[in-house]
Amino acid sequence: LHWWLSIPQKVIWKHVGERPKNLANNTLLVDWMPQNDLLGHPKIKAFVAHGGTNGIYEAIYHGVPVLGLPLLFDQFENVLRLETRGAAKVVDAARISSQNFLEAVKEVLENPSYRTNMKQLSDLHLDKPMHPLDTAIFWTEFVMRHKGASHLRTQSYKMPWFSYYSVDVLCFVLAVLL
Repeated sequence: LHWWLSIPQKVIWKHVGERPKNLANNTLLVDWMPQNDLLGHPKIKAFVAHGGTNGIYEAIYHGVPVLGLPLLFDQFENVLRLETRGAAKVVDAARISSQNFLEAVKEVLENPSYRTNMKQLSDLHLDKPMHPLDTAIFWTEFVMRHKGASHLRTQSYKMPWFSYYSVDVLCFVLAVLL
């Protein structure tokens, strides 16, 4: 018995390839769907994700708790940071079984603390001193008022090309090695 047969919620699953024969009626297979739009839907209950940075930020933005299955690189740290804040549950992909995955899904769906903690993270993330459009207008007008704001430009544009591309350092290292 597969885990998605054991939950009453509808499952949207990104799946490319042949349709599994034992797929439940509560599962919709899609080749692609805009993840940010999906996470922004008011009826979304949980997000099963590998823990990539974009997905984590989108989940935080929309306040959707995460069930993390990290596979590579920064994904482990991303989901562990959410788990320590009580906003995610992590399942080890190397030791996954239908039973422990179903338990993790049910825990995230049924324990309101995951949603509450993620909502708190979302509120922190969204708390800005001014609207982003107002910020963009301010900085555009600032640059105009200060005639290009040359004091904010990096000084690297004044460097000679051989210093900018570290050719001088490379020549020194080659000279020492030779």
